[in-house]
Amino acid sequence: MDKTRIEELRSRAVPPARHLIDGTSRDASDGATLDVISPIDGSTLTTIPKGTREDAQLAIRSARRAFDDGRWSDVAPAARKKIMLKWADLVEAEADELAVLGVRDNGTEIGMAYKAEPLSAAGTIRYFAEAIDKIYGEIAPTAPGALGLIHKQPVGVVGAIVPWNFPLMIGSWKLGPALAAGCTVVLKPAETASLTLIRLAELALEAGLPPGVLSVVTGEGIVVGAEIAESQDVDALVFTGSGATGRRLLEASARSNLKRVYLELGGKSPNIVFADAPDLAEAAKVSAAGIFRNSGQVCVAGSRLLVQREIHDKFVDLLVANAEAMQVGDPLDPRTQAGAVNSENQLAQNLQFVEEARTAGRTINTGGTRILHDTGGTYMAPTVITGVNPDDRVVCQEVFGPVLTVQVFDTEEEAVALANATEFGLAAGVWTSNLSRAHRMISKIKAGVVHVNTYGGADITVPLGGVKQSGNGHDKSLHAFDKYLDLKTAWIKL
Repeated sequence: MDKTRIEELRSRAVPPARHLIDGTSRDASDGATLDVISPIDGSTLTTIPKGTREDAQLAIRSARRAFDDGRWSDVAPAARKKIMLKWADLVEAEADELAVLGVRDNGTEIGMAYKAEPLSAAGTIRYFAEAIDKIYGEIAPTAPGALGLIHKQPVGVVGAIVPWNFPLMIGSWKLGPALAAGCTVVLKPAETASLTLIRLAELALEAGLPPGVLSVVTGEGIVVGAEIAESQDVDALVFTGSGATGRRLLEASARSNLKRVYLELGGKSPNIVFADAPDLAEAAKVSAAGIFRNSGQVCVAGSRLLVQREIHDKFVDLLVANAEAMQVGDPLDPRTQAGAVNSENQLAQNLQFVEEARTAGRTINTGGTRILHDTGGTYMAPTVITGVNPDDRVVCQEVFGPVLTVQVFDTEEEAVALANATEFGLAAGVWTSNLSRAHRMISKIKAGVVHVNTYGGADITVPLGGVKQSGNGHDKSLHAFDKYLDLKTAWIKL
């Protein structure tokens, strides 16, 4: 997408958004709205409905009816597949508009957003559409005179709550397998990134998805999200976001119908560089991108750098040079490498982490400040902090901003201990030329994904999920179906 096209789309007015419930666009039941503030320049982009519990209940009831009457779950897999493939085509055809709208809403740089948002969403929907008619039940090996059949059936109504950093990508990770399995879905986007998901659902209707199968209700998590989590008519809940919210969702499940809850939560991912890394310059470049792209607002961001002592100073110098060379600014400028922080609240939180480290005597090698004040937007310089202690808050807790801490290690065993010294276990990286060491590290690091001599690369064919307090269950790959399918045994005497 060239700059002329981007500027043309940037100049378009964005009409007030509305819920999409039971195939119909609706305002909030009490007419209340929330302003959508663009992190690019602080301007009010449009409004979204400030959803009420009644709005969420209406969407849940429509999803329950749609599931129970079989308008989607009883449709032949090949027919569901046809609709979903058409949906993917519509998303791909509107990729320019979706990418720019999303950037105006959440601040991700356009170079990343175009691929990671609409194109990724289209590919994900297409992947799960193609899988629909390839998911089989089983025949059990039984004694003579009996037949054991294992059926796979859709779980029912799914509540999906997704974050603001990659709404289309992460949203499609939930919607693709849930809808392919035959479930119905009530989707609650983040307050600061709802616009593209509303449009995604509208395109699903255009493709032929029956009304009620997918509804989108916007608003505050403490209202709309809470109603979805507490509903007796929601059979499964899928969520990507903070650990604190994840705990509340588990509590809501316990208070209501014990709905299954799948959580992809925070990360504090270690990125480990051994002295025998094959190319230190490449490792520094990729490591910088692995934390600073999208201003650090990536679940799997390599936010804890562990460097072997003999190369520590050299590697930090390389890393700082990459950080300072990174172009931070207008996310709709194709040259930008790191866009805006999502909101004023998020930026304030990021800066507080840095200030605490500074006060504790840690070294801020570069960054640590708000920049581009004259734009009106929320921008932060890529930040590298050395001399940290393992129990520093900036080391232990997820910042979700462009803030990287650096720790020193001597031995492989020490690297493993430091890598695992966190409550999280989402992702990790290892840089080494020693194949045996790479396999040992993969085995010993407690994380859902371990990158070797790269960081951040993984496509839809492999699962993404965390261990420890990074969550449970998996998005992506055929394993994602496990969340949306029930197993039912039929035992037949012959």
